[in-house]
Amino acid sequence: MASLKIARRRLFVGTAAASAAFVAAPFVRGAHAAGKLSLALWDHWVPNANKATQTLIEEWAAKEKVEVSIDFITSQGNKLLLTGAAESQAKSGHDVFAFSTWLPSRYEQHLVPMNDVMEPLIKQNGAVNATVEYLGKVDGKWLAVPATVGSQIKGPCSRIDLMKELAGIDVQTMYPAGGPPKADGWTFDTFLKAAEACHKGGHAFGIGVGTTADNVDTAGAIFHGFGAQLVNQKGDITVKSDNVRQALDYYKRLMAFLPADAPAWDDASNNKWLVSGKGALIMNPPSAWAVAKRDAPQIAEKLWTHGFAAGPKGRYAPFVPYFWGVWNFSKNQSAGKSVIAYLSQPSAIEKMVEASGGYDLPSFANLTTLKTWAEEAPPKGTLYHYPNPFNHQVLSIAGAPAPHKIGEGIYVQAIQTQMAVRHFKGEAMEKTLDWAAKEVEGFSRN
Repeated sequence: MASLKIARRRLFVGTAAASAAFVAAPFVRGAHAAGKLSLALWDHWVPNANKATQTLIEEWAAKEKVEVSIDFITSQGNKLLLTGAAESQAKSGHDVFAFSTWLPSRYEQHLVPMNDVMEPLIKQNGAVNATVEYLGKVDGKWLAVPATVGSQIKGPCSRIDLMKELAGIDVQTMYPAGGPPKADGWTFDTFLKAAEACHKGGHAFGIGVGTTADNVDTAGAIFHGFGAQLVNQKGDITVKSDNVRQALDYYKRLMAFLPADAPAWDDASNNKWLVSGKGALIMNPPSAWAVAKRDAPQIAEKLWTHGFAAGPKGRYAPFVPYFWGVWNFSKNQSAGKSVIAYLSQPSAIEKMVEASGGYDLPSFANLTTLKTWAEEAPPKGTLYHYPNPFNHQVLSIAGAPAPHKIGEGIYVQAIQTQMAVRHFKGEAMEKTLDWAAKEVEGFSRN
């Protein structure tokens, strides 16, 4: 991997005294834990967040007497993605690798099963959400462990003042800090009316309909809210259903109140829209709020992150997890499992969440009420409902529940947002459905 000069930094950790951590786990202690271990991790955008992970790995390495090298690799320009592809083909590289969303299933044949790590973690930390299980587990086999670092919910971040003044919605009352949601009336119909009111008031919702991830994630939650699946769990194409028609009709009405250039938006567009003061609401993790806190504090103090509106078939929110896995060509698989288990302990997770300012999310049910989300400010409690502490909404991903290869195609090719734009621009409903059906049929054949 010396030729892949894309790492931001490399860390070498020496040896120190051993510990009794994870004595009961067969992959944790013993002579096999020594030696060398290399990790390729996502390069965090939050300053000092990498440092927290680095420190934890240093602690583990000192206890287990392992010499560790860490590459923090940016996802910009798909560098992390390309590195994983190169390593899987060469069957050489790092031992532990960070995988986004669909990648565990893509590399199923190259990954060490992680059931012996996941089962004790679930017993200790609580169940994982269904999206993590869908993406990380195939035929009863865990391919990777959900990572805290990089995992996120892309729910609404609203301007408290504009939602109240223009739409008559008090988001702080609807999602009070320290208490359960009072959001029974927060439905797709309410959302549409609020979008119209804010548009008329000059502060449109900043929801993109482009082909990048933020746009696709929102579309997935809206389609799920109508029970609209393009392909079902068995692989049957279900594009031409009433539920899909309802989702497209809703999108057509919603897009009338979005920025005119929303079909051309990328993942930076919604952040800029909110931080600039133009938007009343976007769908995003707390990254836009964090930028506003730094660059536009007068905006940040008016922002509130909360749950998404409910559709006819339920209340869904986009969840985009990262995973940590071990290549099956790794020379030190036991140590790889051991460090992943160490990073998945509650005390370690809490440190990573705090270092990210509340951006990073653990996937385990018992770890959604950490103090960081209650204490982050301004305003205090602005992130309290970000981690879905009351299991108020179903965490989902666009493309599910299709078989992984098809679901990944739906997601990566942004089929749902493309459908919405085609229909909004005047293409007949049935023609749009015909186009989508042919596209997903192609994913089934490939």
